[in-house]
This record gives sequence, structure tokens and C-alpha cells, in this order.
Amino acid sequence: MGSEPPPRHSITVMMKANLENIAIVLNEPHYPENIGAAARAVKNMGIGRLVVVNPVDCDLTRVLKMATHTAEDVVLNMEVHASLPHALAPFQYIVGTTARTGWSRRTGRDPRKLAVELIPVSQKNRVAVLFGTESRGLSNDDLKYCDVTVTIPTAAFSSLNLAQAVMVLSYEIFMAGTEEPQTFMPRLAQRHELEAMYEHLTKTLARINFINPENPDYWMMGVRRFFSRMRLRARDVRIIRGICRQMDWYCDEKSRHAAACASGVKKSTL
Repeated sequence: MGSEPPPRHSITVMMKANLENIAIVLNEPHYPENIGAAARAVKNMGIGRLVVVNPVDCDLTRVLKMATHTAEDVVLNMEVHASLPHALAPFQYIVGTTARTGWSRRTGRDPRKLAVELIPVSQKNRVAVLFGTESRGLSNDDLKYCDVTVTIPTAAFSSLNLAQAVMVLSYEIFMAGTEEPQTFMPRLAQRHELEAMYEHLTKTLARINFINPENPDYWMMGVRRFFSRMRLRARDVRIIRGICRQMDWYCDEKSRHAAACASGVKKSTL
């Protein structure tokens, strides 16, 4: 009898986040030193991009001094935008950072668990990790753009320096790895596509009295959270907007019919 073949040894491959598809986004930072320190963290951890939105002070001399010569290329290549919607438009997945909790805010993910979740998402999608101002963080209006939130655990004092928070999350994303098979993650809809869909939805749902037109953003908060959990693709967005157009058409037809009936009644009474 021949000898049995030697057992095959399975080779496990550690899957990591695609750092080139991840960007650190600073919304309205007040101090150039924090921008510089964030640039240094981005360079340390190999993150692909640094984006700054409407900075109060962007003195490049002070930014570069804190970034050091090593991270000079990050500073020179950073993107500066005037508004948050414009800055987030090309991204497909937005992570919002927050230390505050409340009934109007989603429970934040643990940074280490979130970093693992970003591994499959980042393979084909551009991911933005969004940080708010030093004094207030992200507002509820800022958080409406986010697919998920993350909270850095601390002891009694929960407030972190902006650059420290950037380093903590950048480190967790850089270190995260998994040998477990990952579920397929398709290319998701870009933020500008989603925001156009939400604007269309808001008008249509208000028109059919599903939401209160006096305060649509409040009522749309739950709708946004619902769709964020679904991770919509571009074709999903087109389907939803097609449904909205059909509803709009029906409302227009109903209004024309009502107007024609009212006109007929008026003529019959003359």
C-alpha cells in the first residue's frame, strides 16, 4: 500500500483596511497646530488623505511646524473645502466621531470593533472619518451625513484633544486585521447621490404628509438611520428616486383632477 499524501496546510491571509481609500476629515478646526498634528498622525499610520473643511485659521507656517518635515507632503496635498457637504460628496461611507450621547444620537461604536468593520468596506469604497471642532465636536446636523458613529472610551473626562482623537482612530484602523472570511462589500452610493435622494425623499414625504413639513429634518432623522443600515448602492438610490417620482406624478394627477372637478362645479353653478 502506498503512503498517504502529506496533509495540506491552509494558508491564512491577514486582511487589512485599504488605507488609500480612507481619509481623515477635520470640520472647522480652530487651531493650525491641530491640523499639523493630525497630518503627522495621518503620515504615521499611512492614511491616504487629509481633508480640512472651512478652517478658522490655516496658517501653513504653524501647521507645518507641528506636522514636522516628515509629514510636509500630507500638508501640501491636503484638501481644503468651504462646506462639509462638498467635502463629503465623493465618499461612500462616513464615520462620525462623537463623545456626546443622547436620544437624538446613535450609540457610538467601539474604535477597535469599528476598525475591523472598515476592512471590507474600504476595499472598494472611499471612507471618511469625520471629526468636529475642538470646542463642540460634531453637531446633530453634521452627524446626519454619517453612516455610523464612533466614541473613544475614556475615564471620567471624555473630551480628547482633536489631534489625539485623530491618532487613536488612525492607529486602530492601521492595526486592524482579520483572518476571518469577509462578506462581499459592493461599491456603495456616493454621498452626493445619497443627499440628492434624501432631498427628494424629504419633499415627497412631506407632500404626502408622511413627515411634518414644518420640521422635516427632525422627522427625516429616522429615515436616514434606516437607509444607513442598508448601505445603499447607486442603483438602489435610483430605484428609490424613481418611486418618489412616481409618487410625485400621482400627486400631480390628483391635484389636476381635483382642480378640474372644482372648475366643473363652478361652471355648473353659473
